[in-house]
Amino acid sequence: MLLSIQSAVFIVLMAAAAGSDLRTGRIPNKLTGAGLAAALILLAPSGPAALWGGVAGAALAFALTFPLFALRALGGGDVKLLTVAGAFLGTGRVLPALLATALAGGVLALAEAGRRGVLLPVLFRSRQLAGNLATLGRAGERMTLASPGAVTIPYGVAIAVGALAAWFR
Repeated sequence: MLLSIQSAVFIVLMAAAAGSDLRTGRIPNKLTGAGLAAALILLAPSGPAALWGGVAGAALAFALTFPLFALRALGGGDVKLLTVAGAFLGTGRVLPALLATALAGGVLALAEAGRRGVLLPVLFRSRQLAGNLATLGRAGERMTLASPGAVTIPYGVAIAVGALAAWFR
């Protein structure tokens, strides 16, 4: 029964975050704060190992995504939502969730670039960005969410898809 409650809360949380990001372009702190608290409260009855697994999952998700925020490649609300997802998922499912999130984000970005009619320039700039990342900033163009021509998407949708895919795998 506890797993059913956890699943329901997780689904509602991810749907609310995705919906908010679609509507406003933001994921509210109240939602991520309540989500983190809910994850830990729901894990507590399963014992200290489950609770620490949630804390470790949140810490791992934060540690892996905060550098992208620092580089201005990911929004703060996205990092916080991924941290919440990490708390629900634990360390064993954080990496699959991040991979699924990245794939969903890539699909959304390509769809948005196609919708805007800028698919080829986006693909070319992605190649430059990959060169920048591969050479640790020595080659290619360093782009951020604020770069001219950057195609932004409601990444909360991709996070919800990736996190739920990992939850139900």
